[in-house]
Formats: sequence, C-alpha cells, structure tokens
Amino acid sequence: MIKTISQAGLAVNEKLKIQKNSIKNGTSKKRICIVTGTHGDELEGQYICYALGEYLKENIDKLNGTVDIYPALNPLGIDSIMRGIPGYDLDMNRTFPGTESGTMPEMIAHEILEDLKGADVCIDIHASNIFLREIPQIRMSIPTSEILLPYAKMLNVDFVWVHASATVLESTLAHSLNSAGTKTLVVEMGVGMRITKEYCKQLMDGIINLLVNLEMLKDVETAEIREPVVSLDGAVGFVNSPAAGIFVPDTEFGSIVSEGDIIGRIVDPLTGEIAENAVAPCSGLLFTLREYPVVYGGSLIARILRQEDKEND
Repeated sequence: MIKTISQAGLAVNEKLKIQKNSIKNGTSKKRICIVTGTHGDELEGQYICYALGEYLKENIDKLNGTVDIYPALNPLGIDSIMRGIPGYDLDMNRTFPGTESGTMPEMIAHEILEDLKGADVCIDIHASNIFLREIPQIRMSIPTSEILLPYAKMLNVDFVWVHASATVLESTLAHSLNSAGTKTLVVEMGVGMRITKEYCKQLMDGIINLLVNLEMLKDVETAEIREPVVSLDGAVGFVNSPAAGIFVPDTEFGSIVSEGDIIGRIVDPLTGEIAENAVAPCSGLLFTLREYPVVYGGSLIARILRQEDKEND
C-alpha cells in the first residue's frame, strides 16, 4: 500500500510528497524500514527498493510483519540530480530531528522521523559521492555498536566501520532515530549517480537474511552471508593526493595492498609527466578508491583497512 507520510505545497500548484510502500502480511507487529534517497545523487538504494518490493510481492504469503520502503526522502534532489534540497542549498541529512513549526525541510524531516520511530530495525542506505567508490559497509558509532553490531553482521556487508567519534552528526536521520530508541544502521556502498547491481544484490541478500532472523520471513532460501571485518577508526589508513593533477589508479578496488605499494599516479596532462605517486601507508584492504580523476593536493584518494586489524578481528 502506497502511503503519503509528508507533503508540502510548491510553486505552480504542485505538491512535494514523501511516500512509502507499506508491505504487510500476517499477524506479527514486527516492522523494518528501508530508507534511501536522502541525497539526490545517491541512487544505489533505488534499485534495492525496487528489488525488495518485487521480492516481497512474489513471497507475500511467507511474510509475517510489515516492511516499509521509503525510496525517496528527497525527491526534489533526485529529480534535479542534486545532493541537497533544491532551492534551500541544504543537506537533508542535516535537518533532523526537524520541527513541526520550522521551514519546509524541517517540517518534512519531523514527519519522516515520526513515521519511522518505533520500527524494530531501520536500514538507511547511502551511496558514496561521485568522487569515491566504496565496498558495501555499515558505519556506526561506538556508543551504538553494542546494540547494532549483531544486526550489522546479518546484512552481508564486507566491512563494519565502528567510529571512535559519532558516525554521523547529531542532525542526521540515523543519529536521531538511534537516540529515540529505533535501531538504525547506515549502509554506504558504490558510487554516486550510479547503480552497482552486484552490490545491490549483496545487500538485498542481507536484508532477506535479516528478515529471516527476525522471524518475519519463513520458508525462503537465504544466500551464504559474509562475515564482515569489524574495525575501529585507528585501523584505517588514509591516502591523500600529494599533488594536483589527474589520478590514474594502478591498483584494483577491493584488493589487498602492501605498505609502499603505488595505489596510482598523479599525472600532469600539460607536461606529460608523473607529478607524484600515491603510496599505500600501510598493508590491508583497499575499501575506498578515487572514482573521479581530477584531484588537488590533499584530495582523498583511498582508504585502507590495516592488515593487522583485519587479522586480529
């Protein structure tokens, strides 16, 4: 059932509507929420919403509970291919918990939050931006990790990054929901403005596994679920560009690198020379890699999960 959870008037007699697809069956009061489209340039979650909706329609007799799918919290951003909310120069994921009597984005944020509260689990799906590619991962803060980590391990991601500081700012959806007692996991994967079907399939398998573990799905086949590497901030090495130019990668994304390996070259198209090499500061898993080639001094090129942490986990 399609439901409108928030709406606001726009110019030329148009309306902004935030909608969800509420798929319900059986007598269980359990509910999970799949949320995406907070940033208009992050599209990986769009495919997952489609795939999950299709799967649940085909297996509705095996569902016991409610799955709420929110594909577009920022539909104006998606329509205009903008990260933020057009006309407000505002990141929607910096407007929560919102307020009943504020600006349009604040009122919408408030109504979204109220609709999501009380779910057993909420999965907030993000992609990376257009500059970086990320392997499927879940990010959380240390204060929430004890509660969230068991659920994160069900979701078939490669990596769980537990931040020593808050994963997200206090004005984000995930922080607001976790503070309200609704368990919310932030998924990051892929690259901005693209759909990476293999990553979407991987997370889709994880969501089905979560539903089975929550006893909301029965008599369905589940894929073999990956055991994610769990890491703290200190176990992540950063590679920043030592010069301006064009970044040309020499290493495969998702591979294991050794300390001193050349991740890629910063080349100068004008002189036809290599300006600098980007070198791995440690050995480990290359879980973030620059996608957009133009870089400046200090631009993030890669993140590496240190090998010693991966071995000790």
